[in-house]
Amino acid sequence: MSEQAGKPFLYVVVCAAGIAAGVGKLIGAAQERGWEVGVIATPVAMNGFFDTAAVEALTGRPIRSAWRTPGDPRPFPPPDAVVVAPATFNTVNKWAQGLADTLAVATLCEAPGLGVPIAALPCVADALAAHPAYQESLARLRGMGVRFGEPYSGDPQPDGGRPEFGWERALDLLDMR
Repeated sequence: MSEQAGKPFLYVVVCAAGIAAGVGKLIGAAQERGWEVGVIATPVAMNGFFDTAAVEALTGRPIRSAWRTPGDPRPFPPPDAVVVAPATFNTVNKWAQGLADTLAVATLCEAPGLGVPIAALPCVADALAAHPAYQESLARLRGMGVRFGEPYSGDPQPDGGRPEFGWERALDLLDMR
């Protein structure tokens, strides 16, 4: 549990997908459910995929995307749960293989060993989702206890609009114990 008012601490890992612009919806919903939130983003996601200033204002904490130096204090308490949303093709595959080349993926690789619940909301185009490596990665991560929401391809609907991304579904997945 976090130091602030005994609230549980949620790590939100944000990947580089256009839908990431809506991550404030997840953060707000988590806070309404009593979570304190810290955001860890992939380096590419930090390059304009979401409003970093707005997210920092919402959480009251800096976004992490780079490793801290050994002498620096840990900016977040240990997580009580982790959500990765949107979870991209690249991140899911690296995570499943244990390729911890960024702070975001390293955080995901470490989370199962911490015994905390993990929820993922994939945002992967149908053509990529059909790739055998991706399907194997999903199976491996499910075997590690990761809870996945419905896949989201972002493909336009017949009316030209895009379906809503189910941000709150990640929190629902965490509640399934």
